[in-house]
Amino acid sequence: MIQGNPLTSCFDFIKNPDACCSTHLIDGDGTFNVVGVDNFVKEVKLAECGLSYAIVSIMGPQSSGKSTLLNHLFRTNFREMDAYRGRSQTTKGIWMARCVGIEPCTIVMDLEGSDGRERGEDDTAFEKQSALFALAVSDIVLINMWCHDIGREQAANKPLLKTVFQAMMRLFSPRKTTLMFVIRDKTRTPLENLEPILREDIQKIWDAVTKPQELKDTPLSDFFNVEVVALSSFEEKEEQFKEQVANLRQRFHNSIAPGELAGDRRSVVPASGFAFSAQQIWKIIKDNKDLDLPAHKVMVATVRCEEIANEKFSSFANDKKWCELEVEVNSHLVPGFGQKLTSILDAYLSEYDFEVSYFDENVRSSKRKQFEEKLLQLVQPAYLSMLGHLRAGTLGKFKEVFDDELNKGKGFALAARECSEFVMSQFDEGCLDASITQANWDTSKVRDKLKRDIDAHIEAVCSTKLSELTSLYEKKLNEALSGPVEALLDEASDDTWPAIRKLFLRETEAAVSGFSSGLSGYELDEVSREKMILRLRDHARGVVEEKAREEAGRVLIRMKDRFSTLFSHDSDSMPRVWTGKEDIRAITKTARSSSLKLLSVVAAIRLDEDTDSIGDTLSLALVESRPAGNKSTMSADPLASSTWDEVPAEKTLITPVQCKSLWRQFKAETEYTVSQAISAQEASKRNNNWLPPPWAIAALVVLGFNEFMTLLRNPLYLGVIFVGYLLAKALWVQMDISNEFRNGALPGILSLSTKILPTVMNLLRKLAEEGQNYAHPGTQQNQLPASKSFQSGGDAASSSGSSAVTSENGAEYSSPSIPDKAM
Repeated sequence: MIQGNPLTSCFDFIKNPDACCSTHLIDGDGTFNVVGVDNFVKEVKLAECGLSYAIVSIMGPQSSGKSTLLNHLFRTNFREMDAYRGRSQTTKGIWMARCVGIEPCTIVMDLEGSDGRERGEDDTAFEKQSALFALAVSDIVLINMWCHDIGREQAANKPLLKTVFQAMMRLFSPRKTTLMFVIRDKTRTPLENLEPILREDIQKIWDAVTKPQELKDTPLSDFFNVEVVALSSFEEKEEQFKEQVANLRQRFHNSIAPGELAGDRRSVVPASGFAFSAQQIWKIIKDNKDLDLPAHKVMVATVRCEEIANEKFSSFANDKKWCELEVEVNSHLVPGFGQKLTSILDAYLSEYDFEVSYFDENVRSSKRKQFEEKLLQLVQPAYLSMLGHLRAGTLGKFKEVFDDELNKGKGFALAARECSEFVMSQFDEGCLDASITQANWDTSKVRDKLKRDIDAHIEAVCSTKLSELTSLYEKKLNEALSGPVEALLDEASDDTWPAIRKLFLRETEAAVSGFSSGLSGYELDEVSREKMILRLRDHARGVVEEKAREEAGRVLIRMKDRFSTLFSHDSDSMPRVWTGKEDIRAITKTARSSSLKLLSVVAAIRLDEDTDSIGDTLSLALVESRPAGNKSTMSADPLASSTWDEVPAEKTLITPVQCKSLWRQFKAETEYTVSQAISAQEASKRNNNWLPPPWAIAALVVLGFNEFMTLLRNPLYLGVIFVGYLLAKALWVQMDISNEFRNGALPGILSLSTKILPTVMNLLRKLAEEGQNYAHPGTQQNQLPASKSFQSGGDAASSSGSSAVTSENGAEYSSPSIPDKAM
């Protein structure tokens, strides 16, 4: 049979699954066919077999029928020698193929024959390398030998066995391999007689092989299971040969079962790592290094587990479900995030576990841990985003629930505690929902940050609410104290500060009581609560003190207002008319004493029940007269100081020196009002004394009796006198002569001298206009209104005259208004 192209053979396998798909594993130059082996593994789907596969190799002298045996035994298509062309080398290097029709998957390797003339002296080198390779990768090694060589000392099988056993010594801790000696061209000698001779020769060769010190006394059975079979000649007894081969084929079915030909699976490389393992073993053999199979097994497991882990990691990174979940969680909260991600991770970890299940346990566990860590590193940002959304949502939920509870009237501390516990429990549930089974990530930092955010919000709201509550009661105190205190200070009596103290205590206690009730819901500690209440009390005191300072700042205005009120109004609060009978000195003293009382009241703050002598000092220094003869008393001015006795500086509003200055200014600005009153009183007296004395009146009557009789005899004189009286009365009213003389006789005369001529001219003009209206006929329609106007004017003049007369007869004079400057 001519062996075909390996690629063509693999393509045939695709079309026909029963094809053997042979390929060149190692060429005659010792080059490992990496691409060909990879294609072979893919085509026969060897990687899917796990540990359920077996490797069978055959070695023996060149032209001993190895390929023929394999093709009949495993239905392969290895190239066989053409007997008609002579005995020559047909298999170069190592070929491999899949055994057809045998389960589990069995791979057979056909090794180049030993003792070939083509290699000459280099034959032993490649022979040892290939033998070592076959022992390292094979579960079953077939040793093809001729029957007539058994028992011969220099036969060809003896160097071959030495090669096999010497190669075995280079393997550290090898697994137990089955050596099946296939005796070809069996003679009439029964196998029962041949087998003991063969085993004896094998034992002699084993004993003669140089072994390490630790393996010196190790029996052959510790390394090999030796099997011996015999086959008839293929050329002379072909049918019998085929029948015996068919029987032998049955032994390779289920060969990996315990106790079977390939039952020892201790150091088997998983099928997915076979290609890489074979390549590395051949490389070590070519480099002429000792082959440590356990270390090699770990190395293969490490490489393959890493490759599988990287493949699974790459697949996971591009997984559609994971990508969608990652995009979704980066934008918003994803319910069931942990369960979804756990299922995806489980799927890939399970795939990894399945594919590496046949590799070294320690290696696959270590690589699984690394693979899992890489997966968790990849998904951790998404998990943190999930926690971030959960924290933000929980904080928002807390704010909403907390505001609702406060709006319902629940106590602040109770609402904060209940809402905080509620949302934190929800956060914990959310963290549990977001947790990943494969990771034991600690959420305490996120939870602590959420707790800090909630506490900060509670503190901010508490501060705002307390500020609002404080502002509310401060406003109430402002309204309750500001106006009443101002009114009490304006009254300024001996009972002013006691009344202010009473008002202050009453309103402060009421505010503190309400404020304390408002604070009860906040569950503040006693120290903080007392501080806030003390601050409210201080505010109440501050309102009173501020109002007192304001009143002290405008005390001069208040004093002038009070003086004006008392001086210009009588006891019935009616405007005072200076008739000449009032005691201006007493009135002035009373008004100034009252103003001084106002000054003494606002001179200091007296919220505490402390006594002082400010009023007496001011009265003594500013109102009461001092003895003229006592010079020491005159020189000792009690107001020559910047402090009051028994009054602290912080409670002093107006110092003694300032009081003295204010009093001096007050007196100066009220002097004008007093002088005006005195002038008005004198003018009133003059107005009431315009008639001559009684003796003059009697003299006029006696001396003017003749003139009086003349008037009675001639009534025309009475008319002239009456007209003259009217004209005089009109001039009196028009020029307001009584008012002109209030400021004195000389000023009145001078003022009247400037007014008399214009007034006379004005009266004459009005009389001329009235006469002209009666002279023109076109004015008849206006006669009635004119007459009425004249009558009205006459009435007005009469009224004015009456008023003037009354003023003269009554001898009354109203107090002048006080100019604003005096205020």
